[in-house]
Parts: sequence; structure tokens; C-alpha cells
Amino acid sequence: MKNIFLSLVIFIVMSLLHAQFTDWIVKLLKLRGGDYGMYSMLILIFSSVITAIGLVTVIIFRKTYDSILRIAILFEIIYLLFLIISGNNPLKYFSEATNENLLITMMYSNSMIIFILMFLVHLLYSKIISSKIKKLS
Repeated sequence: MKNIFLSLVIFIVMSLLHAQFTDWIVKLLKLRGGDYGMYSMLILIFSSVITAIGLVTVIIFRKTYDSILRIAILFEIIYLLFLIISGNNPLKYFSEATNENLLITMMYSNSMIIFILMFLVHLLYSKIISSKIKKLS
């Protein structure tokens, strides 16, 4: 995939999915609105930084990132590194079972869920492209 615009779309979709899933989890856990009401916006800003870093990486290494799957892997690696660097321990919930710690654990789980969704999109995209190539042959 040599189209930088398509890479940007993938990054934006993944950013929005992370923000939306985080919002749903905050509502599901019924966390205090004053403390966690804008948490999804923080994740969206956080993901925007990741999008910028990822887009620069894709532009620099254009020939390496030729599929949706590789771009999704890049986004998720940077996302998980940022979570780890920010001091969010996914295992803390198992020693202190609070909703706040469950939110952090669920953010790591969201990462895997979103990656699986992007993998399914990659399979669908590959199937569509291969069928178009077969029609042209």
C-alpha cells in the first residue's frame, strides 16, 4: 500500500476506536464523571500523537509498510509503549481490585480487540483486491 492517505485513514480509525471503546468502558464501570468523564478525550489526544509518530514512520519507511496489517501493528506497538511508559500497569487490578485499575486493564484489552478488528479489515481488503486482480487477468 503506497498510498499515504490510506495509512492516515487507518490511523484515524484506530484512534477513534480506542477513544470510543474507552468511553464505553468508563460508562460501563460507572466511574466518576469529574475524574474520568473526559478520559476518552485524553485517549483521543494520546492517539493523535501516536498517529503523527506513526505517519512519519510510514512516510520514512514507505516500502516496508505496504499493508493494513503492518500499519495496525505499528499503531498498536506505539500505543502499548506509550501506555507502559505512562506508568499504567495492566496487572495492578489483580492486586488492587478497583474500577480505576480495571479501566487500565481494559485499555490493554481494547488494544487487542482493535487489532483483531483491523486484522479482519485487512483480510477483507486483501480478498477484495485479489478478486479485482483475478477479474483483470
